[in-house]
Amino acid sequence: MQKRAGVLIAAGALMAGAVSAAPSAAEPAADEPRGGLTWKGCATKQYPRLQCATVRVPLDHAAPHGEQITLALSRIPHTAETSQGPLLVNPGGPGASGLTMAGYVAASLPASVAAQYDVVGFDPRGVGASKPALDCKPGYFTPVRPDSVPRDQRDERANLARAASFARACGDKYGGLLRHMNTVSTARDLDVIRQALGAEKINYFGYSYGTYLGTVYAKLFPQRVRRAVLDSVVDPQGVWYDANIAQDLAFDARHKSFMAWVAKHHQVYRLGTDPAKVEARWYAMREEVRKNPAGRTVGPAELEDTFLPGGYYNGYWPTLAQAFSAYVNDKDPAPLVAAYNTLAAADASDDNGYSVYTAVQCSDARWPRNWGTWHRDNWDVYAKAPFSTWNNAWYNAPCAFWPVASMTPSDVSNDALPPVLLFQATDDAATPYEGGLSVRQKLRGSRLVVEQGGGNHAVTLNGNACLDRHLVRYLETGELPKGGGHGTVDAVCAAAPDPEPGKTPARAGTPASGAAALHGLLGRRS
Repeated sequence: MQKRAGVLIAAGALMAGAVSAAPSAAEPAADEPRGGLTWKGCATKQYPRLQCATVRVPLDHAAPHGEQITLALSRIPHTAETSQGPLLVNPGGPGASGLTMAGYVAASLPASVAAQYDVVGFDPRGVGASKPALDCKPGYFTPVRPDSVPRDQRDERANLARAASFARACGDKYGGLLRHMNTVSTARDLDVIRQALGAEKINYFGYSYGTYLGTVYAKLFPQRVRRAVLDSVVDPQGVWYDANIAQDLAFDARHKSFMAWVAKHHQVYRLGTDPAKVEARWYAMREEVRKNPAGRTVGPAELEDTFLPGGYYNGYWPTLAQAFSAYVNDKDPAPLVAAYNTLAAADASDDNGYSVYTAVQCSDARWPRNWGTWHRDNWDVYAKAPFSTWNNAWYNAPCAFWPVASMTPSDVSNDALPPVLLFQATDDAATPYEGGLSVRQKLRGSRLVVEQGGGNHAVTLNGNACLDRHLVRYLETGELPKGGGHGTVDAVCAAAPDPEPGKTPARAGTPASGAAALHGLLGRRS
């Protein structure tokens, strides 16, 4: 999800960010539901039944008859005689497109269950096919970028100036729009979508950042939620600066797990049997590409980008280990460049996704405006977790200069919802385990299913039959695990074993497996 006190704001701006259960000014009262979307075929080879539509929503929900923007929608319509209503799905982000996710979820669920729902995907405001779509500074991630780890004050000032230039470009290009790029506005958009679907209530299925969007929607409109599934749960208490610090520590731990896996398979990768020594060779490789970027493309920042997806999904480990081995043992940079092009370059070219990411996260919550705070905190964390700490810091650094006042997130605690089903892996780096426990406590009646020993992100509909049984049972009948008491784990599923060398488990099309979605979460890759 990498993504990744110091701001003085007027009291009015602080109040504007509060999440309350008051209805949106755009919400009709007497004539609910209204309906009226025009669906047209937009089939893909993979999803031949996919349909698309658009809906207009207020730019500012406090001015429902003012300027309007357009959201792009997709759906796989239900085929059963009896429908359970719309199932809105979100892959995470902020900044990730959700149009193909409708097809993915409908195809991944048992056919008899998918047939009972209109599975609806959407591009949130500012994203992809929605209009306007943000693109603050095209080519911002074009390689080779400056080294993410500053060697001196000059390096730090150069990266700082680069981050400030991105924030300035966003303000110059989208000043009026940025004030309305936040999770609360997106949640209110969801209710306009609900109205346009003609539904009294929605079902919701969100991964990663999509879990936070779901809890904010539920706080605003608890009476409009029928069922909700939250997979790989954002801790709402860390939005967003603290969440990125927690993520730095978790990704470093996951990177060490990868190093241990490489050491275990020394006969294949020839990089040593001691995980600490293997890791030292990885950092030596990093220093080499700092001096001489691999293929004139992969410098140290790009190297971190390339290996970061391994923190989301261990199915990438064989590819990454082979590239690591080829570079170190055979002096061959080609597999490393190929891995970058496969796992990281797509994200580097996703200027829209990053623009929306910064717009939402910088606006959602207060970030330190005094760079001294960032400097101190990131060096402290780097001493314990060097893998991606500074890379993540620069990914989020535009928030130190953001041209729009930040909001104050409210407590998403909720005792007015029907039971919600949560999924969380114990070793998830993008959304650490504590997030699942936190939201389990905040949503009364919710149930938490844990993948014990799992380190992947977005764990349902990805091959774990135990997890998927809980998911399918809930979507089909509303049945939940019996529960183990307030704030506890309610069911446990074992994680699948780590992959074998040379074998990459299938995960094609998974919401969190694509490079652009990987850079979606909390600061970079949700």
